[in-house]
Amino acid sequence: MLGHFKVCKFLLRLRALEQIRLPAYQGSTLRGGFGHSLKKVCCALRNQECASCMLRDRCVYLYLFETPPPPDTEMMRLYPAAPHPFVLEPPENGSRVIAEGDPFEFGLTVVGRAIEYMPYLIYSFIRLGEMGLGRPGRTSTGRCSPPDGPQHSGGLERDTSAGITRGGKFSLEDVLAISGDGMVSIYDSEGQSLKKPSPWPDREAISARCDELKEAPRLSICFRTPTRLKSEGRLTEEPEFHHLARSLLRRLSALSYFHCGARLELDFRGLIRRAEGIERVSSTLSWHDWERYSGRQRQKMTLGGFIGRATFAGDFEEFLPILAWGEVLHLGKAASFGLGKYNLEPLTGEVE
Repeated sequence: MLGHFKVCKFLLRLRALEQIRLPAYQGSTLRGGFGHSLKKVCCALRNQECASCMLRDRCVYLYLFETPPPPDTEMMRLYPAAPHPFVLEPPENGSRVIAEGDPFEFGLTVVGRAIEYMPYLIYSFIRLGEMGLGRPGRTSTGRCSPPDGPQHSGGLERDTSAGITRGGKFSLEDVLAISGDGMVSIYDSEGQSLKKPSPWPDREAISARCDELKEAPRLSICFRTPTRLKSEGRLTEEPEFHHLARSLLRRLSALSYFHCGARLELDFRGLIRRAEGIERVSSTLSWHDWERYSGRQRQKMTLGGFIGRATFAGDFEEFLPILAWGEVLHLGKAASFGLGKYNLEPLTGEVE
């Protein structure tokens, strides 16, 4: 299953040339700044509206950052955008203030055909460093809830940075390609050249990960960044296993079709029916709301999700490949920001 997937994982190492101030959740600022810089790098017809641009069907920016389904698509005809072929992974618990001269880093996962455009992505981050990243944000607390969902008490993190205003400058020091054997540099900063990366994880790596998990009667899923799943049009705060399976199948199916050149031929209804038989046996999930300003949409957006741990019991064997790929490609909405990051832990002891 999913043996045709082609994915590359990278670590970008940067150095602050000025003080950089970042919000509590840095993924939206990175993505906003990246999108703004990418458009400047790629756009041949300056000040042209994308919707009316004669180059839109060949535009690297539109493909990577807005990802409209092609006119002849057999999937997601009614959706304005397919899943983006990248995932940004800011450091967890990273410093919000990076002093001049200090290093910092973030992860980048690129999917399928988008790997061909790595020079555009890397040059966009070079340009972003020249323009500057971040600006002072603010944080407040209050009572908040997900849209169309129940009330929650907790902190509301406000990220008012659209990633497109003057912030702290930085330089791109290195780009490391990640593999099962470690990391290797593929970037020459002096010559600004990039070596061709090797895809990873591959079929063998995913198979090995499934072998690590297959004997466990229970799996604990630790959601490390806010995860947004909808069920019957509403955000869910306590997902059952079939909610996770549905979301993963949708995401992986769309990534496969739009970016890896193949339609998944799976028994989706049968998989969902069998996923409903897997029981959630414990949960320490909690809701975390954070607010960002979208420069592209020119409005504030609340992007809350659940974080924490949920443990499930049942027969996971046929779901292990999609769960393992989900560790790499994240889960749910706004995954390109870094939301929906999780890791799997096999459990063999007694239920607590």
